[in-house]
Amino acid sequence: MTGRTVCAFSKPFLMLALLIFGVCNAGARGKKQAKRPNIIFLLTDDHRWDALGAMGNKIIQTPNLDQLAGRGILFKKAYVTTAICMVSRASILSGQYMSRHQINDFNQDFSAKALAETYPALLKKAGYKLGFIGKWGISVQKQPDSLYDYWASAKEGQPAYELVNKSGKVIHHTDSVAKDVQQFLGQYAGKEPFCLAVSFKAPHELDGNPPKYPIQERFKDLYKNISIPEPETADPKYWNSFPDFFRTNANIARDRWKPLLSNPELRAQTTKDYYRLITGVDEVVGKLVAQLKALKIDENTIIIFMGDNGFSLGEHGLEGKWFGFEESIRVPLIISGAAMPADFKGATSENIALNIDIAPTILALAGVPVPEKMQGISLLANPKTQQTRTDFFYEHTYLGSPKLPKVEGVVGKDFKYMNYTEHGYEQLYNTKTDPHETVNLAGDKAHNVVLTKMRMRYEELKAAAR
Repeated sequence: MTGRTVCAFSKPFLMLALLIFGVCNAGARGKKQAKRPNIIFLLTDDHRWDALGAMGNKIIQTPNLDQLAGRGILFKKAYVTTAICMVSRASILSGQYMSRHQINDFNQDFSAKALAETYPALLKKAGYKLGFIGKWGISVQKQPDSLYDYWASAKEGQPAYELVNKSGKVIHHTDSVAKDVQQFLGQYAGKEPFCLAVSFKAPHELDGNPPKYPIQERFKDLYKNISIPEPETADPKYWNSFPDFFRTNANIARDRWKPLLSNPELRAQTTKDYYRLITGVDEVVGKLVAQLKALKIDENTIIIFMGDNGFSLGEHGLEGKWFGFEESIRVPLIISGAAMPADFKGATSENIALNIDIAPTILALAGVPVPEKMQGISLLANPKTQQTRTDFFYEHTYLGSPKLPKVEGVVGKDFKYMNYTEHGYEQLYNTKTDPHETVNLAGDKAHNVVLTKMRMRYEELKAAAR
């Protein structure tokens, strides 16, 4: 994709800011309230930042997502503040760090008061029709289906990939999501404005012993003859460089690495299946865009696409997310749609964008005030008032050692600092010169000044996240 790089917020952002300003005013003018944009939020599960053609991946086939990026803005440095599904999804809904929303377990849910301050509840109050399709991913027992006008999500933590429909036919989860998307749009296209959240299971593995990647039959030969390059940090020396508390078979990331990524053949097969599931999502995006056009509502619809966290495919001898490596915490993020200004097409941003920014961004697009408790920022705010991040706080405290050692830290534009809090073990990487995070500089005296600064910044950001 060819396009302009927008490091600060220049002309395209100003145009969108004016659009948002007009939307806000329209919300106060009664009859023009219907002109508020429809908003569709698409979320993939375990989707790492570079598993997208628009992000430079030369193997994966994602033509519809690439076109979506070409019609809007592609955020090249998008991250999650905690790389695990229930925490990240709670952060997306609330615009808050885990330290504030306090959802850090698969059985926890929002209180009634906290739910009322999430972006869907605020949109509902403002007159939006709400739809939710796919994996909820926060709490199995207390899902907020009554909040939504359209709800298509089973009460289960991890949905199966192969579902049996009412006719007794087996249907892949991604295809089931596509069917529900089509149904929602057919039902609510004339009841604008609406906000539809679509949460794919793909490309998350199917948990089990061993875990698997059930793909759609029509994609089984895709990438068949493609060679998958070996990650630089798949070399055993990187796993062996970890301290004893981390380098154990009890570490979930290592345990899941064994059946899926422990040799080049397994790694190639797993990576191809992972890509196949993403291509399946891309197919749904293409159908979605086509239906918006057929219904003649594409001109008033904005689409946001994001991953709930990243995923290691063998880097550092690991499988999965959780820890602070780029593969784990960095995700794709696109804001697009025909409702975007014409001059906005093909823009990219190098600014740090976070999952906690989704709620403020959606509310701003709808002309709804953003609650003070939200810690994120609108990614499409007026450039004169837009805050440009230089770093952010990362936290992952679910389970703890030995399964998932707790880790917190700071991710900056040039350096990354991680502190394994149960063990006092530190990592410091220069991600500008060492993007694959191959050399831990925490013990290098030449970087003592940087390490001290990162420690101080870590304490500041940790306190602010509460």
